[in-house]
Amino acid sequence: MASQRGESLETAAPRRKGLDKSHYLYIAVIAAVVLGAVVGLLFPEVGKNLKPLGDGFVKLIKMMIAPVIFCTIVLGIGSIAKAATVGKVGGLALGYFIIMSTFALAIGLVVGNIIHPGEGLKLSAYDPNKKAATDSTVDFLLGIIPSDIPVLPTLLAAILVGFALQKMGPAGAPILKAIGHGQALVFRVLIMIMWVAPIGAFGAIAAVVGATGVQAIVSMFTLMVAFYITCALFIVVILGGILQVVAGVNIFKLMKYLAREYLIIFSTSSSEAALPRLIAKMEHLGVSKPVVGVTVPTGYSFNLDGTAIYLTMASLFVANAMGTPLDLGAQISLLVFMIIASKGAAGVTGAGLATLAAGLQAHRPELLGGVGIIVGIDRFMSEARALTNFTGNAVATVLVGTWVKEIDGAQVTRVLSGELPFDEQTMIAGHGEMTPKEEGARQVAT
Repeated sequence: MASQRGESLETAAPRRKGLDKSHYLYIAVIAAVVLGAVVGLLFPEVGKNLKPLGDGFVKLIKMMIAPVIFCTIVLGIGSIAKAATVGKVGGLALGYFIIMSTFALAIGLVVGNIIHPGEGLKLSAYDPNKKAATDSTVDFLLGIIPSDIPVLPTLLAAILVGFALQKMGPAGAPILKAIGHGQALVFRVLIMIMWVAPIGAFGAIAAVVGATGVQAIVSMFTLMVAFYITCALFIVVILGGILQVVAGVNIFKLMKYLAREYLIIFSTSSSEAALPRLIAKMEHLGVSKPVVGVTVPTGYSFNLDGTAIYLTMASLFVANAMGTPLDLGAQISLLVFMIIASKGAAGVTGAGLATLAAGLQAHRPELLGGVGIIVGIDRFMSEARALTNFTGNAVATVLVGTWVKEIDGAQVTRVLSGELPFDEQTMIAGHGEMTPKEEGARQVAT
């Protein structure tokens, strides 16, 4: 997932070069969204006719839902088992992650029900079976993309396979390793698909704006603003309140201490880039090395507060935009599904979008056409997701360290007050080697 703490600053440089490609994708998606909105406003009929571009991209995402869900759930169950064997630290961390992820999902539902994002758009799902309404070439091209596989049966099969592999013990390790390689292949295909996102975003936004006018732009902007505000309040009020009560640490001082990491995350739209630095900084802060070695890597897979808020708010946005809002029962069942499926949305471009599509397909398949709208604004919300996920893991590390009494309170005070600043050389020296236990915990998040 990320390099070990011992990598030098020189070896970290090529990693930054690898991230440059994502910047091009980011820019391309933004340009596609703007161009799609312009086409939809100036040439509404042309915009409506571009809808198959968005639908084709959605079909590609649907194609990947089943393999993504299967691999991540099977590996997730195995990872939870491995993390639990670490002992008290792993158990506390996992318990906290599950509670906070569920709470974040619930907050997303509450905020979504308050602001009703997407309401009034009344979009209709694209039906490729209506051949009279589409060109034969379009039908042919869309027909090439494989049909989706039902999500709920896949989820059940993944859970059963995961627990079966646990029961097999060491004999199941090769199978688990093979599934891990399969997951890497699936995510590689998903990343390839995401490079088509600008085309999908262009077609989807042009069609939406062409059909609804300025209302679509207002609705998408409302969702983005509401999401950013919700993430900010979650960090300051929820995470900050728990941190102050449990550890006596001020959230703003902790965020100031992590300011450079926030800049890295904001520039890359990924909290993965800051993982090695978070490990080093948490140790420098005064949290013991074993606690950091277990909590941080595990949290990168299981503690995704920003992603959780995004999944539920985006689901409500799509449902409202399609004119079929979810009732309370559907929202609760969606919440339960997302608690499980969101564990597979860690650190992979497009995985969050696939998880969102999986949740909608499992509950209201007719809403999948609305995912094309989210593609256009997904990248605008990625920074808030990444920053919230990162802050949640930093707070979790301090909390777990406090609960197991493996944190130096005096050093925390000195570091956060600026008396003991972080030395960049600690990224090279003093944090070089992981113990076998830490290495095993780190593998949980890979």
